[in-house]
Amino acid sequence: MSGEHVLPGPYRVAHLAATCVEKATTAAHSLLRLRGGQPAPCDVHLGHAAEAFRSERHTRVVGEPPARLWSQLSGDYRAVDGWVRLHANYPHHAAVIRRTLGEDPAPAVARRTAVEVEDLVVAEGGAAAAMRTREDWLTNGPGAAVREEPLVAMEKLDDAPPQALSPADIPLSGVRVLDLTHVIAGPVCGRVLAAHGADVLHVTPPYWPILLDLVRDTDFGKRQCTVGLGDELRSLAGQSDVFVQSFRPGSLASKGFSAAELAARKPGIVVVSLSAYGHTGPWRERRGFDSLVQMSTGIAAHGGLDKPRALPAQALDHGTGWLAAYAVMTALRRRATEGGSWHVRLSLARTAEWLHDLGKLSDGEVSKVDPTSWLAETDSDFGRLTHIRVPCASVDLAGPRIPGRDPASWW
Repeated sequence: MSGEHVLPGPYRVAHLAATCVEKATTAAHSLLRLRGGQPAPCDVHLGHAAEAFRSERHTRVVGEPPARLWSQLSGDYRAVDGWVRLHANYPHHAAVIRRTLGEDPAPAVARRTAVEVEDLVVAEGGAAAAMRTREDWLTNGPGAAVREEPLVAMEKLDDAPPQALSPADIPLSGVRVLDLTHVIAGPVCGRVLAAHGADVLHVTPPYWPILLDLVRDTDFGKRQCTVGLGDELRSLAGQSDVFVQSFRPGSLASKGFSAAELAARKPGIVVVSLSAYGHTGPWRERRGFDSLVQMSTGIAAHGGLDKPRALPAQALDHGTGWLAAYAVMTALRRRATEGGSWHVRLSLARTAEWLHDLGKLSDGEVSKVDPTSWLAETDSDFGRLTHIRVPCASVDLAGPRIPGRDPASWW
C-alpha cells in the first residue's frame, strides 16, 4: 500500500486501519445486497482510516481542548532491569497502585524488576505490564499460545434455522445489538455497527466505573441504559440479535451468560467475546488494555530497551473493534443463509500479532494529513462535539448520550 507514512513509527498502523475499515465496509455492503439494497460506492481513504483509529484524540466539546487521555498515575516507569507500564485510568486500578506502590510509584518501581512490579500489581487486581522483547513474549510469555488462535475466531454453536433479513436499504436496519463493553475495542465495535444502521443499546451495570471521555467518543449512535447482571439483562439478551461483551474470559459465563446459554435463550444470536490476552493461553484471564498489550508483545520495545515507544494510535483497540464489527456482519449473513447461532472471539494480543506479521515500513518522512475534511460537529448530551466521522458509514449518527439515560428496553 503506497503512501503509508501518514503516522509516525515503523509499524504499518495506517495499513492495518484501512484494511479493517475495508473489511467491515465490504461486509456491510454484502449484507445490504442480501437485503435487496444497492450500496453506495465508498473508497477507503488511508488518512481517514488512520485518523479514525485516533478518534479519541479528535473528539472534544466545541471550543474546548481535547480531554486528557491518561490519569496522573498511568505511565511508563523505570524498573531495575527495564520498564513497566501502570494503567490507572479506572479508580479501582489506581487504588491498587497506591496500595502496593505508594502515592508516587516511581521509587518503589525503581527498587524492583519490571516483572516483579507487574506480578505485584496484577496479583492485587490491578493492571500493569513489563516491557518485553519480542523473543521474551514468544518464548517465556503467552505469545506462542496467542499465535495459535485465529485473528477472528467464528464458531457455529448450533443448528438454529436460517433467519432471513427483511428487505432494507440500510445494512443493519432492525438488527438489535446489546453492547456490554467498556474502554475502546468493544465500544468501537458497537459504534461501527450503529454506523451501518443497527439499534445499539449500551449497557452499564450499576456502580460500574465509567470513563466519560471515552463514552463521548465511542458511543455515537447508541442508547444508554443501566442494568445489572441478572434477569433483566437475560431478558434483553433474549430479544437481541447480537450480544457483544468485553469482560475477562469466563467472567460473564460464571453469571449465566456463556455463549451456549445465550444461544439456548435466543437461537440465532451472534455472541462476541473480546479479551486482552487471548482466549486460550495462560494469560487469558489477565486484565489488559491496549497500552499494556503493546508493552507485553514487544511492540513498545521496537526501538530497543532504553525506553518504551508507543504506537501512534490505540491501534490494537480500534483494530479489534473494527474486526469485531466485520465478524458480526459476516455472522449475520451466515445466519441468514445457513442458520446457526455464532460465537465470535477476538483479542488485542492477537491483533498485535497481525500487526507484527504485516512487517515494518522502510524509513521515510511522515506525510501529515489534514483531518479537517473528515471532521463533523454533532449535538450530544455532552454539548456540541467535534469528532471524526466513521469512515464509509451508512447513516449519520446521533451524538452520544449520558450512561443510564435511556430505558432498558428495545424500541
